[in-house]
Amino acid sequence: MTLLNKELELAHEIVEDSNPTNNTDFQTIINRRLNRRSILKGGTGLTAAAFFGALPLVGCSDDDDNSRPIVENGNDAAIPAQGDLKRPETLKFNAVAHSTAEAMTVADGYKAEIILPLGTPLMPGIEDWKDNREQSAESFEWRMGDNHDGMWFFGKKGNGYDAKAAENGLLVMNHEYVNSEELSPFGYYVIQDKDAAPLFQSRRLASDIRREVNCHGVAVVEMTRRADGKGYEMVSTSKYNRRITSSTTSQLAGPVAGSDLVKTKFDPTGYQTRGINNNCGAGLSPWGTYLTTEENFLGVFARGQDASQLSAGHNHGRERYGASENSPGSRYLWHTPDAKDAIIPDEFSRWDMTAVGTNATEDYRNGFNTFGYITEIDPFDPKSMPQKRTAMGRFAHENCAYAPVEQGKPVVFYMGDDARGEYIYKFVSNAVWSNSDIGGGLKAGDKYLNDGTLYVAIFNEDGSGEWKALIHGQNGLDASNSELPFSGQDEVLIFARAAADVVGATKMDRPEWVSVSPMTGEVYVTLTNNTNRGVKEDQPLSASNPRSYQVDGKNRGNENGHIIRWAEAGGDHAAMSFEWDIYLFATPYDLTAENLSQLNDSNDLSSPDGLYFDPRGVLWIQTDDGAYTDTTSCMLLAALPGKVSDGTAITTSAGQQTRVGMPASNDNIKRFFVGPEGCEVTGITMTPDFKTLFINIQHPGNSWGAIKGGKIPRSATVMITRDDGGVILAESFDTAEGVA
Repeated sequence: MTLLNKELELAHEIVEDSNPTNNTDFQTIINRRLNRRSILKGGTGLTAAAFFGALPLVGCSDDDDNSRPIVENGNDAAIPAQGDLKRPETLKFNAVAHSTAEAMTVADGYKAEIILPLGTPLMPGIEDWKDNREQSAESFEWRMGDNHDGMWFFGKKGNGYDAKAAENGLLVMNHEYVNSEELSPFGYYVIQDKDAAPLFQSRRLASDIRREVNCHGVAVVEMTRRADGKGYEMVSTSKYNRRITSSTTSQLAGPVAGSDLVKTKFDPTGYQTRGINNNCGAGLSPWGTYLTTEENFLGVFARGQDASQLSAGHNHGRERYGASENSPGSRYLWHTPDAKDAIIPDEFSRWDMTAVGTNATEDYRNGFNTFGYITEIDPFDPKSMPQKRTAMGRFAHENCAYAPVEQGKPVVFYMGDDARGEYIYKFVSNAVWSNSDIGGGLKAGDKYLNDGTLYVAIFNEDGSGEWKALIHGQNGLDASNSELPFSGQDEVLIFARAAADVVGATKMDRPEWVSVSPMTGEVYVTLTNNTNRGVKEDQPLSASNPRSYQVDGKNRGNENGHIIRWAEAGGDHAAMSFEWDIYLFATPYDLTAENLSQLNDSNDLSSPDGLYFDPRGVLWIQTDDGAYTDTTSCMLLAALPGKVSDGTAITTSAGQQTRVGMPASNDNIKRFFVGPEGCEVTGITMTPDFKTLFINIQHPGNSWGAIKGGKIPRSATVMITRDDGGVILAESFDTAEGVA
């Protein structure tokens, strides 16, 4: 047995590719559990027990009053359709230049400051982060987690949600994954044993795994306006401060709840699971709850050789999510610590989906099926259980955005599946919207999210599109299907990718964030990149994914990405057809043949990822890039888009015809912020008075985010305010009234 300390590949850079279908080709031819009482107050004392197993627990008091909150201003819309301010006519700020510096850069007249970095305590009695990383694994149940991502600011007035309140609020954010080598005091420490069973030849320390599990999930942090009126500070004693991790018990809700395919040793009834995981983008519900998403959950599960234990269809269903036999759990290896070091039953073995028992209630073969959902959290009810809304489908959810609600009409949500060649979806509720449900918490979620129809998109070559329903018994989704016989709606939803294959959905270039314009109602999706486009036979060019190009003499596919958008027929988001174009092609401005949107050095970008329309209609675009980082680090841009069909027809350098929106200019898109070297800029939300913008920085490549002379880079939130305390991007404003 040998010891190995190696560098961990970043989990967020898993770009899963498990779609074997020829859907795009076909379509192109046709169309052309721990709590406050058990948290360590300390965290040093890394003894041999800490090295290989659990640490002792020290209790602390909990006298919170967690009664259901009172809803303030219950008649206000969750997001005002236009907000309190009008969209700027043009972008007046000076563009931020390209930068690869260790520091971040923001537009002149603005201040950007680091808040809430990894390890920040969320309650009194937990010691501050130490740069030697010796804080205990257990203490991260009450610290900020790693790799901050999607988030939302929930206005708070009294004890309840107020969509327009800005003096006080709950900042809720995701922690997508971990940088293991920078999180543990031992680095990425692996024990190698070539004589062990294949899944256990590389083993990790129990304390390291526990720390990583606790650093995933969601943080709820109460924030209050600073005394000078500029920005916010954490309320460290708030009863709302909370962590939800990959160990927190969650409820399965909707058609999948109770299915045989989600029954496990942990819950033989199939109604609960442990944890939320790899939470990437996020969204708000119209009634004022937080919708977090589970994306690269594949990376935390191991699978041995067990296909003979499963039906051929269920084995195919697993493989459509990248879970092939003899997969050791990617870079996490959460299943590998010795069972004797567990402090709760099956703490580590639950991450092994291998079918080893006589039935599913004797192992965790179905644990994998309990991840990959939109999960609803009520930040105003600290004792509430997260609800996995299974009716919205299971896939690598990037984020979730709803269309403007209208009294008496269904509620519609849009979602992307972030993997090469995967699909775009929408969910239409059976229940129709009532303004009386604002502030209704998880009960409102039960009403709108547990019953409805999941659809997948087909983008035709002529700029039209259609939605195909994923309903058992329709469109070939029944027991007659040869690859995966669907016996019920639970199977359709659990294996949504396979169901979408059957109905002929269009393979897209990694659908990431979705946002809906409050001005036009049109839907925008970032297609961040796809190096397989035009390279692999099963992902040929199409009008909706029209670029594949040479870089340094090699075909890189669509290396820089684009943003697609569509308008639903008749402006009805429940419609079954739409019209689309490509809003923006991302590219370095000097890559002339690919610069189809006429970008310049003030607004060029690569690999668009995060996407957010603020309530005025300003579109904020974030990047997660590796193709342009020799020139500039990842960035945040502000944009003022037009509408579908405001541009022209073009032909790409690869000979593919498509439609592109109006050209970019310094008036309608401009670089607002550049992050530190090595980072991703992600997660974004704005306060209701438009005076504070929050964004997140993941995996900075230098000591950015370190404090007190430390050298460990830490993911963190960046809070952006105007120097004069005014409204962000307002051309003129009255500081007393806060309006343009």
